Amino acid sequence: MTQTTASFSSITPKKIRVIGVPLDLGQSRRGVDMGPSAVRVAGLEARLEALGHVVEDAGNIAVAIAEQKSEGDPRAKYLKEITAMCTKHADLVLKTLEAGKVPVVLGGDHSVAAGTVAGVAEFYRRQNQKVGLIWIDAHTDINTPESSPSGNVHGMPLAAIMGLGPAELANIFDFSPKVKPENCVLVGVRDIDAIEKENVRRAGIEVFTMRDIDERGMRTIMEEALRMAGRGTAGYHVSLDMDWVDPEDAPGVGTPVRGGATYREAHLAMEIIADHGRLLSFEIVEVNPVIDEHNRTADLAVELTLSAFGKKIL
Repeated sequence: MTQTTASFSSITPKKIRVIGVPLDLGQSRRGVDMGPSAVRVAGLEARLEALGHVVEDAGNIAVAIAEQKSEGDPRAKYLKEITAMCTKHADLVLKTLEAGKVPVVLGGDHSVAAGTVAGVAEFYRRQNQKVGLIWIDAHTDINTPESSPSGNVHGMPLAAIMGLGPAELANIFDFSPKVKPENCVLVGVRDIDAIEKENVRRAGIEVFTMRDIDERGMRTIMEEALRMAGRGTAGYHVSLDMDWVDPEDAPGVGTPVRGGATYREAHLAMEIIADHGRLLSFEIVEVNPVIDEHNRTADLAVELTLSAFGKKIL
């Protein structure tokens, strides 16, 4: 019994609100709309409460499905529906922070991040504060309708957050960019479209590729990333795309790419985030149970969330 109490004492209990966003309009491979359910089935709420946090589940935001709508502009498919959903989502994230709770967002495809970051940035903007952003992903997601080879909006949320476009998504709450380039850090990218590389340079954001992690180690990279995102900010939002983890450990993701973070590297990154204690909000996206094995990827998503919220080995 004593051991349990000891492990509780090192964690500051937080009030957490879980928000599900079952959106899969942002990409052509279907199934990530079931991601929030898969993560809940893996026991997210009970396992966070076992750490000592107080958790409330706000349910899912109502989202249109592809069968109901026409895709519209082929360069930014379903942009109208995605913007409407992200605007609604941003408002709920804002209200969550106003209620003194930490938003934990379950995607859906990565388009949801445009709404999450808008809500977090607006809450702190009203207090004259900036926020940082740690974007942990195999992809940079900084395409615009002009540069995107597919027209899939899940490849555009970071472009929207940084104010590069698409305009509708970039201007939620009527300000842009949501995060200053010097406070926006990409970690673990390994698959970037040719024209997208130019957008990365144009945005002026900080980028650590998988090669940087290979050469310098996860600890060094995460410490630097958190320092950059934390410079002059109230703290940072962490947006974790499960395709960042190697498909060996996370097979059920929207867009798998070989050569990702290992199981332990992923946990170490989250543990370091918890150590710094400046996490404002958290989201996990692109869990696709349709192509998963026995819900392994959702289970890992829950484990990583626990590490980000203070779970330690000892």
